[in-house]
Amino acid sequence: MGSCVKAVATAAATSYRVLIAGCSYSGLSAAVNLLEQCDKIESPVPVDIIIVDERDGFYHLIGSPLALAAREYSEKAWVEFKDIKVLQRPNVRFVQGSLGKVDPGSKTATISERGNQTPRQEKYDYFIAATGLRRVWPVVPQSLSRKLYLMEAGKHISAVTSSTAPVLVVGGGAVGIEMAAELKVTHPHVNVTLAHSRDKLLSSEPLPDSAKECAGDLVVGSGVELLLNHRLADSKIIKDEAGRDVYEVEFTNGHRMVASEVVMAISRSIPSTAFLPQEALNEEGLVNVRATMQFPDNVPNAASHFASGDVINWSGIKRCGAAMHEGKLAALNIYQLMQQQQLGKEPEFNLLAEIPPMIGLAVGKTALSCGPEGMSHGPQVMKLFFEDDLGFRICWDHLRLGGIKA
Repeated sequence: MGSCVKAVATAAATSYRVLIAGCSYSGLSAAVNLLEQCDKIESPVPVDIIIVDERDGFYHLIGSPLALAAREYSEKAWVEFKDIKVLQRPNVRFVQGSLGKVDPGSKTATISERGNQTPRQEKYDYFIAATGLRRVWPVVPQSLSRKLYLMEAGKHISAVTSSTAPVLVVGGGAVGIEMAAELKVTHPHVNVTLAHSRDKLLSSEPLPDSAKECAGDLVVGSGVELLLNHRLADSKIIKDEAGRDVYEVEFTNGHRMVASEVVMAISRSIPSTAFLPQEALNEEGLVNVRATMQFPDNVPNAASHFASGDVINWSGIKRCGAAMHEGKLAALNIYQLMQQQQLGKEPEFNLLAEIPPMIGLAVGKTALSCGPEGMSHGPQVMKLFFEDDLGFRICWDHLRLGGIKA
């Protein structure tokens, strides 16, 4: 009995080291929820959290189409980590940098910190991979600091809003739809064309045809010219009559047009998991998690390694709502393991259920939602899912980032 009490006392005096890779929706959710659990008065747990991210702040990815159309919103969409009040605590440290390698066997990560040429080793007790997918410009800004991001976004906004010929957005997935519609609604004087290679928008998503056709109707209703069955073959810079650079665009069906800017909203997003061991990943580079969010059993110390958000191999369309939920589950389950070590309690894990196909799509001043309960669209859907800032306030408050103690 005495040895048991001593072990519990020793565990209670130990501060658990938690390393979170990635600080977007899922990483932030994991950090905030873990702190909330560890702060419980009835069973507090000492914890030190290190969060590693390539950027110097949180970028509201959902708002990217508007951030690249409106300067005022660009300012709002990127919040430096030092301004996320809920995580300004002595036991939370942000590191702007990247992971070179994570060794689950020794529970050691190699971190390359921005501005420091020498990588360093960081030991941890628990690890969460929430690095998401690597997306190309202009799907997301490529800058790693808020200052450079504002310059990058500003340059893009200047280019697309000073156009004389139409702005061509290529790719009729969710990103292309939202980029085209936000640009048109924000700048009605700009002629915007959306070209997609298939006969319906959202063609790669497992959604009913009714939703895809509705998306097309909403795009046209927003004032965007829609070209279906138009696969881009070539675009080259030429001079217009005034001597300005424009693009001569040709599609595989023979259609030609002149565009002032060509915005490529097509990309194959790549999981940011090069730092993880191959046995944790599937052939696409996604993490093969269990329903507990833990790594697969074939990875050393799998029980102490978690992944959440877009980086996991799981059912459903990648969405920020799912990412935040998964980050929370990872945090709750880590806390269960801490309680097991401290108090000898058998962990009661929270399990991630299969996620059916569902989507919320903002199209200018209206929106479309589609999921197991059916499809709906209109301004009321926009208000419910996105409000008037493409979901920034909803996500910020849901994650409790504004200063309510975690």
